[in-house]
Amino acid sequence: MSRILLIEDHERLARLVCKGLVAAGIAVDVVDRVDAAWATIRRMPYQALVIDRGLPDGDGLVLLQRMRRAGIGMPCLVLTARDALRDRVEGLDAGADDYLTKPFAMNEMVARVRALLRRPVEVRPLDPSHGDLTLRPAAGIICCGEESVTLASAEMQIMLLLLRKHGEVVRRGALESVGWGLGEAVTPSALDVALHRIRRKLLVIGSRQRIINVRGLGYVLREAGSAE
Repeated sequence: MSRILLIEDHERLARLVCKGLVAAGIAVDVVDRVDAAWATIRRMPYQALVIDRGLPDGDGLVLLQRMRRAGIGMPCLVLTARDALRDRVEGLDAGADDYLTKPFAMNEMVARVRALLRRPVEVRPLDPSHGDLTLRPAAGIICCGEESVTLASAEMQIMLLLLRKHGEVVRRGALESVGWGLGEAVTPSALDVALHRIRRKLLVIGSRQRIINVRGLGYVLREAGSAE
């Protein structure tokens, strides 16, 4: 399931947008401020963003410009009550991929989000790899040579992030966010259980990669026998 971030401070509108997107099979996390959105985007790879311009701590376009300067290419749909041509041009110039004025029909908003999800976020290998592991998200499996094993949804997202970091430490909170999203209740042991299952699966397929707990920092993929 695709997951997007909605940045909207109007509570009722946010609920309606979430309802429409979830009904279309799109998971949604919601934040209501620019600073919270920036912190969230930096730790979680969303497939797309829906950004309101009029936020309590600033214009959503400021966030969008900051993202583009940082090289963050997530597709973005900008929502606004401003319908003047110059406002739409301003939004597109800031890096928006699409622009929708309020009020809008929910089916149109959903269609535009779906169109964004068909665009590549950035050029990445379709089947990311690290060491002797290759992840095949489309098939829902992880491979080591000729051996493979199925991963559950949360396990897949956790391994996707670990593989893409190529041996860099990933914070516990970041793994929880990609595994279950911001809107889902996660028990304190959920990540530990998922990591335990993944470790067992890596052993089953004969991988030398291990998920190591770097105390006080997070988790990292390292080859068995390498310095910890």
